[in-house]
Amino acid sequence: MERSSTPKKTEAPVGPPSRPKFLLTRMRSTCATEIIWKWTIPAHEGRLPDGREYNACPSAGICQDLCYAKNGTYLFPTVRAAHQRNLQYVLDDLAGWEAQMTSELQHRRYRSDAADVYCRIHDAGDYLNVAYLRAWLRIMRSAPHMTFYSYTKQVRMFEKWVKPDPPANFHWRYSYGGTQDDLINPDLHPHADVFPDEEALEQAGYTSQTPSDLRAAHGPVTLGITANNIAHLRKRQADGTFRSLQRAANEQKAAQRRSRRRPGQGRPPTR
Repeated sequence: MERSSTPKKTEAPVGPPSRPKFLLTRMRSTCATEIIWKWTIPAHEGRLPDGREYNACPSAGICQDLCYAKNGTYLFPTVRAAHQRNLQYVLDDLAGWEAQMTSELQHRRYRSDAADVYCRIHDAGDYLNVAYLRAWLRIMRSAPHMTFYSYTKQVRMFEKWVKPDPPANFHWRYSYGGTQDDLINPDLHPHADVFPDEEALEQAGYTSQTPSDLRAAHGPVTLGITANNIAHLRKRQADGTFRSLQRAANEQKAAQRRSRRRPGQGRPPTR
């Protein structure tokens, strides 16, 4: 019997993953003179193409159900894939990612004689862990010609690892709607709350972020953000703010815990 001459299929060798030439992308601004770059990872929870599950917002609270970054253009396949590639790079090769980011920020496109150059860290997502945060702090110190800023719900982590010795070119702002809201001092900590509209924001005595995203870096302690114009999210938020909704959620959980501790519910009362 004549043997088949069909060649056997062989698996292609697996090489190192491809990396983008540039890690940062230009952020659209309402002001033409502002130069803002951004670094983005996915928002909250998801699954990478290789099956690994992740949580890119470890301290998310009620914000997870009202998040703009889990809707709209963020769900486009190409956009989601790019954000997940960023996250996978950090998870799989933090040292390599830090080295590339550090080198990239010396490129001429991140320097300008006409205006200050900014980098917003996390258009979506948050600081995953201490190692990732400390990598960013080293990156900031290596690029004193730029100003970095970000919103975060990782209050406890920042109070321990950033506040004692922050880079001079880094501005951060805590944002309400997370599981660590109770650690935010609204009279002391620069913070942001999300309001249903501009009128509610002004009535609460907050300054609007609308004119410029850079108010996150240079604005007053109390910064207000209006809810994104996404119909089902606006309906869900109704007249509440992220701070008030998180407080209500916390109170509900506390009441549930108290009810479970009452004698006679599943265990004999103590004598």
